Amino acid sequence: MALADRLLTLRRDVHSGEVLARGGDPEAHSVLERTGFVPVVRLHERYHRLPTGLDTAEEARLATRAVARLKAVGYYIDCDPAFDTERREPHHLTLGTQVVAIADRIRRAESTEDAADALTELTATHGGILDALHEVLTATADFYQDLGPSADPHLAKRLRFLAAESLGVIASDLRGIRNDLADRHVPHPQRAAWVSEMPSTEREASAVCACPPPPSRVPSLPSVVAGGRRR
Repeated sequence: MALADRLLTLRRDVHSGEVLARGGDPEAHSVLERTGFVPVVRLHERYHRLPTGLDTAEEARLATRAVARLKAVGYYIDCDPAFDTERREPHHLTLGTQVVAIADRIRRAESTEDAADALTELTATHGGILDALHEVLTATADFYQDLGPSADPHLAKRLRFLAAESLGVIASDLRGIRNDLADRHVPHPQRAAWVSEMPSTEREASAVCACPPPPSRVPSLPSVVAGGRRR
């Protein structure tokens, strides 16, 4: 990872008065967003800002907490003195990181059973990730329904559509794929370890591959070759 990706600035902009964070890699951006910052993507730059409508004390609290969290995982912060802190706040394993671990399990899967077992974390009827995501979309729709502004009921309707239709298609397809893998019971041809069939009298129990014998050594050249004796 480039050193520049470990450096961030977190300062109050002298022109707008906003508290802005610049620099860092995706992990740093994740820490900022989990501390309350809002990502801003412009044509030629990307940065994070604190939400609008906060008082100065709350802005300082969130900025200081971001500094503590970023320093705890090894980032170097150039910040306003008001935001600097010697405190370090642990950076816990995020839920998203735990979900990515399922992808790692699938990448390492050596059989259809292994892949099906990993996918079950997504597709399980109760407690599966897709089921939980459906609950999140529905709860957000309920929140928007009576929030107030005239556009909110339309947002609620859109969220319910995403939960029932878009997510429903993904869930249905993945459950079918998971069930297909569970029924196959075969090793992946490019990943399964080679296991030799050894007789019960085989002494070298550590052997795992019936490899062909090594090629015979290339014979030495004769001492007399075309053009005279070899010197």
